[in-house]
Amino acid sequence: MRNHGIRTGFLILLTVALGSAQSNRSAQSGENALRDQILAQERAGLEALKMGDLPAFAASTAENAVFVDAQGPATKAEVISHTAEFRLHDYTIEDVRFVPVSADSGLIIYTLTETGASHGKEFSARVHVSSLWLKRGGKWLCAFSQETAAKQSAK
Repeated sequence: MRNHGIRTGFLILLTVALGSAQSNRSAQSGENALRDQILAQERAGLEALKMGDLPAFAASTAENAVFVDAQGPATKAEVISHTAEFRLHDYTIEDVRFVPVSADSGLIIYTLTETGASHGKEFSARVHVSSLWLKRGGKWLCAFSQETAAKQSAK
């Protein structure tokens, strides 16, 4: 009789543990799907800058968005105005990290290596980027983005 109780207790614990593991896998799968959606939106914005498609870039930016770089914070209107004479030639995204904020929002952090032209001058840069994306009315929008110049590694 005592063994039956121990076995029953063990089976209950095993069932709970397996259910918890399945729940964790489901949560991780959902988080990965959200990360992939947001990373795709970030890439689409960079591709719009590469193609010179300012309307597409503007459409993916929230009206109340704030972008921050070495010049300080800027509104959507200021960013779009400054981006009019900006074109990416090439870029790579590395070391992607993701912080889920809600079921419909998340922060993506990565290192961007880019080349392009800005106001008639060629440039190349390596920056750390963080962008907050959220879904509003069924549409993904970037509400915040910050670029920080990456330190040059010692060789």
